Order: sequence, then structure tokens, then C-alpha cells
Amino acid sequence: MQLGVHIGYWGLGLTSEDQLAIVQEAERLGYDSVWAAEAYGSDAATILAWVAGQTSKIRIGSSIFQMPGRSATMTAMTAATLDQLSGGRMLLGIGSSGPQVSEGWHGVRFGKQLQRTREYIDVVRLALSRERVEYHGETIELPLPDGPGKALKLTIAPVQEKIPIYLAAIGPKNTALAGEIADGWLPTLVSPEHLPSLREQLEEGAARAGRSLDGFDIAPNANVFISDDAEKARDLMRPFIALYVGGMGSRDKNFYNQLVRRYGFEDEAQRIQDLYLEGRKDEAAAAIPDELIDLVSLCGPADRVRDRLRAFRAAGVGTLGITPMAWTRDDRIEQLRLVAQLAEETA
Repeated sequence: MQLGVHIGYWGLGLTSEDQLAIVQEAERLGYDSVWAAEAYGSDAATILAWVAGQTSKIRIGSSIFQMPGRSATMTAMTAATLDQLSGGRMLLGIGSSGPQVSEGWHGVRFGKQLQRTREYIDVVRLALSRERVEYHGETIELPLPDGPGKALKLTIAPVQEKIPIYLAAIGPKNTALAGEIADGWLPTLVSPEHLPSLREQLEEGAARAGRSLDGFDIAPNANVFISDDAEKARDLMRPFIALYVGGMGSRDKNFYNQLVRRYGFEDEAQRIQDLYLEGRKDEAAAAIPDELIDLVSLCGPADRVRDRLRAFRAAGVGTLGITPMAWTRDDRIEQLRLVAQLAEETA
């Protein structure tokens, strides 16, 4: 199991020098990859280019490039450029974002997501192969008919023969789609105890494509804080879980809330969402059961975190993304060091 470091959204309390020091220390500690995110603030591509120019080994991953924010061919252009700049270190994570961001920020209707994702990845792969891009799907038509458009091909070549494509997914159908068409899967709020059932969805998709999951990278992200004060560590996890379970999407379409329900926390998920959507965010965070926090996070004493790392490894995780829930450069680096040490002890 490899480790990745998630630097998340840019500009939330740390300077650019702080972020760079964190990434460079992660590279020194042997972390395999660094992942940048985007929502409606910083974009991930600019950050990855900046990081690539100041590192030498660590792979750079988008977690995620938002599909509604870029055409498929623009994503291919960006991935190819980053692969060249980094000397072949690009990992291309994409996802549909959510209906509020898609329609409220990008002005793109959030519909036909399965078909759109399938066609989007088709076109990205076609463009990266440097074939002329001609594609006639339900959601993507290239070139547009009855106009001056012509089928073009990418004028630069990636360094890698095949840039790995990761799909961010959490719903059953999208997870199955990841197993069918992607090279890796980027889930959030994953419990290693529930990974076998989630893997069944990946295998369902792989079977549709007539392939195995050999070489497929299961790459969840886990929030981390290692401390002998278990209560303090859990409390650091609460705002993130409350946001995702309570407010990431509408009442009727929150994939993370539905996931937690499938973990067996149906009543708790309902209460967290009700409180969050009523604006009672602190109460929503307080309503999260300790058992749920322990299930989806790496928090508490070192012995417990070591056991959870073993559980992720045993469940078949290929890359475990680490997000330190610490708010200074030194504290984040210390958490990365502790995780690296514990992971080495479990190898």
C-alpha cells in the first residue's frame, strides 16, 4: 500500500511556502503521490504544475478535475501538459462534482451523469492517444455537426504511454462504472470493513468490460490526526464529516449521506443532515457517533491508527491518501511523519 498526501483546497490558512514545504517533506518521507482538489476557489491544475516544478519524484494527482468545469479535450490537454512538465508523473482524477456546483458555478446541467462520465473518459482517452477526435455520443458530439468544426488531434504527447485515469465515485452505479472504465477509484469516507461490499460494485463493472481488477488502484482519502487524546482527535474530524454527510448536496441528493446510511447509521445520518441544513452546524458535528468517526478516519493513539492502517492494507487499498487535520505547517508535517512511520511498521 502506497501513501499519498492530499493538500486539498488551496489558500485555506496556509501560505504557498507552507504547502510546498509539506509536499517536499512528504516526498522525502517516501509518499508516492500528492493530490490537489478544486471546488469553487483554487483550481487543481495550476497547483499541480507549481508542485511539479519543485519536486522530482512524487507523483501529482488531480482529486479531482471537475468534469463540468472543463471539456473532455481540455482535460486531455491539461493532463498531457502536466505529464510533460512533471516528467511523466501525472495521475488524472476526474469526477462530476455535485449538482449545486455544476449548475450553480459552472452552469452545466447535472443530468445523465453515468452516460456523460462514460463518454467524457472515452474522449479523454481518445485525445491522449493522439488520434483525431471524432466522437458521436449522447452527451458529447465532436466535431459539432453542420458547422466549421473539424476533427483535430492533440499536438503534444504525454510522457507516459498511458496516463492513469481515476474516477471519483461513491454511489453504487458510479462505483461500478469506475470498475468498468477507469484505472483507479477515488472514494471518500471509506471504511475498510465495508470495502469488500464496495469492491463487489467495482467487480460488477469490471465484469461488464470483460476485465479483471488486477492493477486497478483503490485510492481512498482518510483524514488523520494521531494523538493520545482520542476525544480531541475525533473532534477534529467532526466538521469535515458533518459537511459531507450533512451538507454536501441537497437533502434528496447527498451521496455521502446515503453511503453512511449503508454503513448502518441511518438514523444518525438523518439527524446530521437535518441539523446541518437547518444551519445548526455545530450541533450536526456533535451528533456524529464516535463509532462512525473511528470507522472512516485515522484518529487517536498510534496503536489504534497502526491497526487501521493494517485494515486498509488488508482490504485491498493500493494508495491511501492522507489528509492531516492540522492547521500549521509543522503540525501537518509531524502527522505525515507519524503516518509514514506507522505504515512502515505494518508493511
